[in-house]
Amino acid sequence: MDLRQRITAFAHLGNELSQLTPTLLSSLAHQAQAENPWFTPDNVLLSLQGITHLLEQDALSTWVNRYDFSHTTTKNIGVVMAGNIPLVGFHDFLCVLISGHSLTAKLSSKDSMLIRYVSEKLIEIEPSFRKRILLTSDQLKNIDAVIATGSDNSARYFEYYFKKYPHIIRKNRTSVAILTGNESDDDLNALGKDVFSYFGLGCRNVSKLFVPESFDFSRLLQCWEPYREVINHHKYANNYDYQKSIALVNKTPFLDNGFVLLLENEGIVSPIATVYYQRYRTLPHLNELLGKHPHKIQCMVGMNTPATVPFGKAQLPEVWEYADNVDTLQFLMNR
Repeated sequence: MDLRQRITAFAHLGNELSQLTPTLLSSLAHQAQAENPWFTPDNVLLSLQGITHLLEQDALSTWVNRYDFSHTTTKNIGVVMAGNIPLVGFHDFLCVLISGHSLTAKLSSKDSMLIRYVSEKLIEIEPSFRKRILLTSDQLKNIDAVIATGSDNSARYFEYYFKKYPHIIRKNRTSVAILTGNESDDDLNALGKDVFSYFGLGCRNVSKLFVPESFDFSRLLQCWEPYREVINHHKYANNYDYQKSIALVNKTPFLDNGFVLLLENEGIVSPIATVYYQRYRTLPHLNELLGKHPHKIQCMVGMNTPATVPFGKAQLPEVWEYADNVDTLQFLMNR
């Protein structure tokens, strides 16, 4: 199976996933939600839409043709997948297989059904992948290199356990938005997608706002009203109630629209149902504040530099955008 066949197979997979019937989508979503209560049907659909975006044939070709795998020896790459949002490990799955390596993936117990479904669809399209894919809940064995994603705590374990292997170890990250006060209502509404998609559980979710000193929060909260339905999810609502109680007990000032709390805080990673904000005076001051978190920011959303992601697009990265800005294909090419 050569590179062209692998590209064609994944492009075909994208087409298949884009044409799933409503009945099948509903079935998959309910199975996923039984495994992880955060995986609502809307979030499963959003994840599948993101994957089909990654698998557009022209984009795949443009991406992979930047690399030379002609001298790469096939290795068995271990991947430890997270389970915070649906199919969060798919990009690693794609990178390993499209580069010609074999994959042994340790699945999260909170997100195993969907990746198994996608894997079987790929094998139906290109049966040669069957001998290249092993999905397991056990410890990784007989691997040559490893890619592992988890929390800061689990990353310390990964770094010790996999220290003898070439590896990429990813820690906890989050995303920020840079606002100027000149955003339109449509911009602020689109920002809501970056905040509330997946209930804020993804590393590409915005959990911190950098705002000018005169920023109008009342307009922002009004523009976020279409996302009020998040409070109807019991786990999200429990987090909202808990965080509000903590703020009240500690007499911490906050803004509240009934489904999210805005708190002024120098931290970068906010709890579920809250969004931190911090004021900046000038662009140099903003850059100074951003520079305090060089290894925690996944992407920056906004209209102007230093932001690089448009409002509403945080959950739709291009296939060549790598987590933590670590080039996964370059890593795999050198194995």
